[in-house]
Amino acid sequence: MNILMIEDNESVSEMMQMFFLNEGWEATFKYDGKEGLDAFLAEPEKWDMITLDLNLPSMDGMMVAREIRKISSTVPIIMLTARDSESDQVIGLEMGADDYVTKPFSPLTLIARMKALHRRSELVDKIAVTADDDQTFDVETNHFKMNTKTREAYLDNHPIDGLTPKEFDLLYTLAKKPRQVFSREQLLELVWDYQYFGDERTVDAHIKKLRQKIEKVGPQVIQTVWGVGYKFDDSGVA
Repeated sequence: MNILMIEDNESVSEMMQMFFLNEGWEATFKYDGKEGLDAFLAEPEKWDMITLDLNLPSMDGMMVAREIRKISSTVPIIMLTARDSESDQVIGLEMGADDYVTKPFSPLTLIARMKALHRRSELVDKIAVTADDDQTFDVETNHFKMNTKTREAYLDNHPIDGLTPKEFDLLYTLAKKPRQVFSREQLLELVWDYQYFGDERTVDAHIKKLRQKIEKVGPQVIQTVWGVGYKFDDSGVA
C-alpha cells in the first residue's frame, strides 16, 4: 500500500514507519493538516490509505476528512484521536472516516484495521473493473434494487448517489435479507470484516449518513428496531 499519514506527533510517525516498512508499505508523513490535504490533492489517485490525526495544526482532522471526501468517496480513511469523546468519534465518522483508533494505540491494532479496510477496498476495485455495464441486480424488490458490480443502488428508479464503499456494503447487507433484524455487533462483523470489541458507534454513524442519502430520493427504508438493531424494509413504501 501507499499510505499518507497526517500526524503531528513525530514519535508516532517514526514508530509507525517501522511497522509500515515491515509490511512492505510505502508511507509519506505530513505533520500539518493543510500540508497533508495539499499532498492528497496533488495526487489523489496515488494513495491506498490515509491515517488522519484529529488534532492538527492549521486545519484539524475533521476539516481535512471533509475536504478529501469532496474529491474521493472511496479512499479509506482511519482517524487517529487522543480524545475519548463519543461525539468526536461519531463526528469523525460522519465527516467521512471509515474507522477510528483512539490513542494510545497498539501499532499492531492499527495495522490490522488498515489491512481489513484495504481488503474491502481491493474487493470494490475488482468488482468495478468487471462491471462492464452489467445490468443484473443482486437485490431487487418492488421499490428497490442494487447492483454490486456497478455499485449502484436505486429507490423507485432514483439513484442513491454518493454512497461510500462502507455505506454501500452496509445497505447491501441489510437489503439482501429484507425485514431481517441485524444487531450492531452482527453488522460490525459482516461489513467491517473484524471485531470492534463492542464499539458500536461506528454503525450508528454510518446508518445516519446512509439514511440522509436515501431520504434525498425517497422514503426511508432502513428501520430501527429499538433495543436490537436495524433492518431493511420497503414494504411500507407507497
